[in-house]
Amino acid sequence: MNNTPRHIAIIMDGNRRWAKEHKLPELMGHKRVADDILEPLIEHGAKSGIQYMTFWAWSTENWKRTSEEVHGIMNIFRHVIKKNWKRLAEKGVRIRLIGDISKFPKDIEQSLLDVVEETKNNTRITAIFALNYGGRDEIVRAIKKVALASKSQDIILDTLTPAAFSLFLDTADIPDPELIIRTGGEKRLSGFFLWQSQYSELYFPSFYMPDFTPKRLDEAIEEYEKRKRRFGM
Repeated sequence: MNNTPRHIAIIMDGNRRWAKEHKLPELMGHKRVADDILEPLIEHGAKSGIQYMTFWAWSTENWKRTSEEVHGIMNIFRHVIKKNWKRLAEKGVRIRLIGDISKFPKDIEQSLLDVVEETKNNTRITAIFALNYGGRDEIVRAIKKVALASKSQDIILDTLTPAAFSLFLDTADIPDPELIIRTGGEKRLSGFFLWQSQYSELYFPSFYMPDFTPKRLDEAIEEYEKRKRRFGM
């Protein structure tokens, strides 16, 4: 593929709608993505020359869902970290996190930190999971970091530039995504990567995340390659 994006970010939408259409419990949509979709997508991304893939797996708003669904998804996270991410690590995938993971149960938080440490030297592809992530929340947390740096005189506010501010974001050493995909047919970003999406190409397929195959990833990349990126010019 020519002009393959370096970084693709995915808003994983439609899990519950997929389960409903298949007359399954809501959690089965989430489970299918965790067990059958993510690993093939990451592997195919690596083979296609993609260096970074971000998956928005849990937003700051998702805590508002029913306690039953939240509990079920936390158990899916435990399973994914223990089994699926272990396989990814063995395949040379580096796992990174963005978002405020301190809000998760302590066992999940520690497991997340452990897998990041264990995979830090892997180089095949970087899989970034946005967990308890929201674009506004990220920017607010970054502003607080800037304020602390200003107090300690590590940074002078009058000379703060966009490039300098970006160093305080969760994605400080991660390139902005060239392509953002939102599955499920909704045509909005819902606060995802508010800062990083300035020049991202957007792709809104109608299929749900549990139906996201490597072939459909190829189709998204092909669509991206047809576009002319102007960067405001």
